[in-house]
Amino acid sequence: MGEAAVTTRRQADGAIVIEVRGSLDAATVAAVREALLGTLARERPVVLVVDLTFVVFMDSMGVGMLVSGYNLARETGTRFVLRNPSEFVHHQLRVTGLAEMFGLPPSSSPSQSFTP
Repeated sequence: MGEAAVTTRRQADGAIVIEVRGSLDAATVAAVREALLGTLARERPVVLVVDLTFVVFMDSMGVGMLVSGYNLARETGTRFVLRNPSEFVHHQLRVTGLAEMFGLPPSSSPSQSFTP
């Protein structure tokens, strides 16, 4: 199991960006979940961007955390955006049948942002 680093910032347009680096697994997902769900509950942003460019590994716990964030965002009226999912993350979402829910194309393209 790995490590994860999470940073949160507000863009000039008001969107909140949560950048995740490292692994999303049983050892790290709690901190990332708290940042994601806590930000949605406290800030209620119009747009929440989850930047996954530097996520090197994600297991079912990480997938579940993204689904929880997506669902809470829908409940609060926030647009949930996955930005630059790594090839590994994109593959995991395709395999689980969730890529379409997140608005991802059939194959990954590292320089794109995806919006559901």
